[in-house]
Amino acid sequence: MPSSWSAQRSLPQSYGCSRREMLRRAACGFGSLALAAMASDACAAPNPLAAKPPHFKPRAKRVIFLFMAGGPSQVDMFDYKPRLKQDDGKPLPFALPDAEATVGLNNTRLLGPITSFGHRGESGLYMTDLWPEMARHADELCVLRAVESDSLNHPLATNLLHTGSLNNRVPSMGAWLSYGLGTENQQLPSYLTILPAEGESNYGSAFLPAIHQGTPIQEIGTAPQSSPIRNQSDPHLPAELQRRRLDLVQAMNRRKLERLHEDQQMEGVVESFELAFRMQTETPKLVDLSNESQSVKAMFGIGESPTDQFGRQCLLARRFAEAGVRFVQVSLGGWDHHGGIRSGLPQQLRISDKPIAGLLTDLKSRGLLEDTLVVWSGEFGRTPFSQDNSGGGDVGRDHNDKGFTVWMAGGGVRAGYIHGATDEFGFRAVDGKVHVHDLHATILHLLGLDHTRLTYPYIGRDFRLTDVYGNVVQEVIS
Repeated sequence: MPSSWSAQRSLPQSYGCSRREMLRRAACGFGSLALAAMASDACAAPNPLAAKPPHFKPRAKRVIFLFMAGGPSQVDMFDYKPRLKQDDGKPLPFALPDAEATVGLNNTRLLGPITSFGHRGESGLYMTDLWPEMARHADELCVLRAVESDSLNHPLATNLLHTGSLNNRVPSMGAWLSYGLGTENQQLPSYLTILPAEGESNYGSAFLPAIHQGTPIQEIGTAPQSSPIRNQSDPHLPAELQRRRLDLVQAMNRRKLERLHEDQQMEGVVESFELAFRMQTETPKLVDLSNESQSVKAMFGIGESPTDQFGRQCLLARRFAEAGVRFVQVSLGGWDHHGGIRSGLPQQLRISDKPIAGLLTDLKSRGLLEDTLVVWSGEFGRTPFSQDNSGGGDVGRDHNDKGFTVWMAGGGVRAGYIHGATDEFGFRAVDGKVHVHDLHATILHLLGLDHTRLTYPYIGRDFRLTDVYGNVVQEVIS
């Protein structure tokens, strides 16, 4: 074979037709009746994302998960402690666990709330004054003040929040929902993650069929022609020809799968090809924000600093949820305030206030909030004491997995309700404790799924999102 031979020349043009025509003829079956039959078999394959019935009547149809990567400080946002404010600057009145690392804590002192608080709404939810837009939604929030995790380590705690496991590679929460319920719109993925900050394994499908993994949106387009989902379209071939070519390729892929019996990577290729083709018709319209009114964009803080990017993320989340995507995640990093919390946290609150409030307002105005569950959480919270007082200045807070705040809205949860409590310093959960496994069980329950029944057989046992743990928090269900 001459060295100049290339893949582009593998279909010679000396047969009286172009390479495109050769592809068209092959896909149409002109070259082989067997290939045409194989393509027909590929088209007839069952759809793994077909909508499935829940175990019981659901309160919610979909989830928008707002992941605040880094660990927001609950004692500065939702969990006001008068004793902590009173004892600001004093030595710790309790001992730190011996098993935990204490880097930067040799000179630590109690650190009172760095923001002012106020009672909001008829519920009187006591929350930071630095979220004025969110304050208007106080009566829609269901606040869990005593959530517990199992690790102070970012990757492990993030893995637990997303997958129910500290360090095993298991399916993510969105993948379990996709597997259990399918999707409402066959032209779109069942699971999308917008600007993911959590790593691929945390939106993956692990041993579940690969079609249930999250589809990442890695950038936020600002023009109609720039698609946030990469490799979304093929501008060189018409849709009909793409469909016929894909049928041919899929038929060969499925024949290979029949020989291999099981190959998750190949299964993922087959299913992702089909989904990507279907997405070409609907996704471009959804990611193009130019058809949104200026008033809606302003409600999300789009076109303003510092809310523009996160506002676009939240507006995309609403659009995808409205279009039928089962699980949409929106990630916002920047909450890991080991230092500079007096300046850093207010900035994060400015970035997130208007976009999240806009999301809740928009969902409610469209009648979507009642069956859309919105969940806001970090992988853990922050300590009520400073990270380091040795140098003075703007100190920070360390990680805290013993008692932090998560809130939910819509989707069948009790509005204007506070569940659980931490101790007088906001350090440890003491009443109404909710472990991450309990949170997962409750989310599944609100979508009509029994977390003990949503299982998948793997390596000799049935796996589930909550492993062998978890209880539904009945008190938070309306």
